[in-house]
Amino acid sequence: MVARLFTNIIIFDGTGSDPFPGEVLVVGNRIETVAGGSDRIARTEAMEIVDGGGGCLMPGLVEPHGHITFTDVAALKELGEIPPEEHVLKTMHNAKLLLESGFTSVYSAASAKPRTEVVIRNEINAGRIPGPRLLAASPEVTSTGGLGDERQAHLDHQALEYIADGVDEVRKAVRFLSREGVDTIKVNLSGDVFVRPGFAEKCAYSEEEIAAAASEAHDRDCWLSCHARADRSVQLALKYDFRVIYHCDYATTETIDMLEEAKDRVFLAPAIGVIYATAYEAADWGITPEVVEQMRLIPMMERCIEAHQEMRKRGLRVLPGGDYGFAWNPNGSNARDLEHFMNFFGYTANETLHAATEMGGRLMGMGDELGLVKNGYLADLLLVNGDPTADITLLQNRNNILIVMKDGQYEKRRSPE
Repeated sequence: MVARLFTNIIIFDGTGSDPFPGEVLVVGNRIETVAGGSDRIARTEAMEIVDGGGGCLMPGLVEPHGHITFTDVAALKELGEIPPEEHVLKTMHNAKLLLESGFTSVYSAASAKPRTEVVIRNEINAGRIPGPRLLAASPEVTSTGGLGDERQAHLDHQALEYIADGVDEVRKAVRFLSREGVDTIKVNLSGDVFVRPGFAEKCAYSEEEIAAAASEAHDRDCWLSCHARADRSVQLALKYDFRVIYHCDYATTETIDMLEEAKDRVFLAPAIGVIYATAYEAADWGITPEVVEQMRLIPMMERCIEAHQEMRKRGLRVLPGGDYGFAWNPNGSNARDLEHFMNFFGYTANETLHAATEMGGRLMGMGDELGLVKNGYLADLLLVNGDPTADITLLQNRNNILIVMKDGQYEKRRSPE
């Protein structure tokens, strides 16, 4: 097995502690030894010595709300207009882009087509194409008139949705998607301001439909995630054991109390980036300040900030990232959410990077071997030109990411300047 020794580095180990000088030995696909301070790892002639140039060696980032099938579109219905053959290729390129951006794992929050992510995941796992570790998701299971339903009475459209109404249809949808090989089922429990003003505060499914979806997914060993902005939708997600709850913008104190009671079994991801970018950076695509006001987007962002500041105080498992893949919030810029976590929710850089690494490993279901620079852990590592705990925006520039290693193999490598 190849042995690679990283020297002349500082180490952010993923625990949230400050970086420390040291050395790291990778043998095969595992971290064999982490030495700190003045300790040195014994050299052998067979070792490859990697001079880090004083940069920071850290765990690979985890994107907890990935949309690698989203192709930086300006409207959801555009996703349905992409032929499946082209869509697979575009998704393949997005997978490579995220990997080169430092995201060595992606927990998908929805695929635009039922099998696109399944195919990409299988090809990545077989080593035939480059990409992050990927948990493939279903399309967004949604109700008639819910988020993602792009149809019109006179004209049918297909975007990223899988329409299912009523208990029987919801059961069939989960059975079908499970059969096709997804790892996670995504259900849109609430509405959204992107559909109509005020809809983000409403449930889009009945409790009976949600219970049916959960029952089928649990029986088939599929994890459940949900779009849940409305307070009641968050409560129902908890009741029916959804593993990942996205957004939670309108969660009340009572609901946050419930989340705190369940904090060891649920993961949260607000996806503040898409709200911010839509509110302030999407005018070129027709989302003017007047449209933003009509959508009531700013009040939703304020509620999101308020809720997640409280969740931080409660020590809930909140992860940065999500909803990248739109024209004004493109794939590859995912590391912006790290800065948003600090600016809007009050996390420190160390806390944010801990959530994006060690906590991300737990989200991926690999918490005992992924997300830390630790003896015995998988060698999913980044070498960063600089210290991201001192300036987290370094990770937004791919040129600052000198090395991306996944499973002990170089996926990207350039020398320090």
